[in-house]
Amino acid sequence: MRFLISGYYGFGNLGDDALLQIIVSQLKTRYPHATIDVLSAEPERTAHDYGIVATPRWDQAAIRSAVASCDLLLSGGGGLLQNATSLKSLFYYAGIVRTAIRAGKKAMVFAQSVGPLDFLGKQTVRECCRGLDAATVRDAASKALFAPLVPGTRIEVTADPVFLYDPEFAVDLEPAGLGDESDPLVLVCVRKTAHQSDGITAVATAVDRLAERFGARVAFLPFGGTADAEASTLVIRKCRSKPTLVPLDGLEAVAAAIARAKIVIGVRLHALILAIRFGVPFLAVPYDPKITGLLTDVQYPLEPLWTPGARVVPKRIEALADQVWERAPELAAHLALQAAVQRARAEENFGVLDALLRRAS
Repeated sequence: MRFLISGYYGFGNLGDDALLQIIVSQLKTRYPHATIDVLSAEPERTAHDYGIVATPRWDQAAIRSAVASCDLLLSGGGGLLQNATSLKSLFYYAGIVRTAIRAGKKAMVFAQSVGPLDFLGKQTVRECCRGLDAATVRDAASKALFAPLVPGTRIEVTADPVFLYDPEFAVDLEPAGLGDESDPLVLVCVRKTAHQSDGITAVATAVDRLAERFGARVAFLPFGGTADAEASTLVIRKCRSKPTLVPLDGLEAVAAAIARAKIVIGVRLHALILAIRFGVPFLAVPYDPKITGLLTDVQYPLEPLWTPGARVVPKRIEALADQVWERAPELAAHLALQAAVQRARAEENFGVLDALLRRAS
């Protein structure tokens, strides 16, 4: 058995790296004799880090060869079938699915959030995914959008594979200044969004409230490398309080920091997923439908901190900051229950894959 995985891999984005780590780990456990090939922006590093085969994602001849060699294409996880980023991005990911189907290979959309899609985007997905063998999506809204585009393909609503992450936490956070001396700790994970200026104001308002009223120590963790560090710096400059920027190295260190935080402020999806995984209350900025879907699926009791396009109301943001702090035990208990639910749903991604392979054998 040879798997080919298509996703946003090799770009140093911590969330996508976490996805790949879990997917590869699960495949190695379930199919110990299988070969795993990943389309990557840095194939040599990806191959070394995960102990797999990797193919350069920009080399069309290499991609065609990888498709020809594989038995099954997994498109995902992540948010690949959308054209909010760009139509070019959608053409790339949907085109790989179409190449696999035309080559007579099994193809599965795996743990994706689907959308946003405009008219042309929907037409692209409909054309490229015709004949798809199976699909799992991370939220109900994705299924509602995707199902009419792939009639005849069964779609299961599951959860992000990162809910299966089980770190050992053998990492020392003291050198980064995130040991016991940083308590009570608030971690912030931001990225550039639409209406960036308002977003900076909204997050800075919440940071200042938590720092000034409750004595929180606030640290920004960049998930997406330099771009997220730049976004973090813009917020830090807006704050009256003195938050810090702490770039941690690797998934385990970031997960360990989130697990010991009292509160997380998250724009990045996987910062919120890790917060849920470890029962840490949070304030979310739903810059993308995938975050709205996550909040709905876990029935999170608090409103979003701010939504791009909405007016920034400082008093409302301060009230939300007060709520997340004062209701932290209640919210943590709720998230612990939801994490167990999401973990079981994340396992279903691999159950659907198992069933597909049984049918094919």
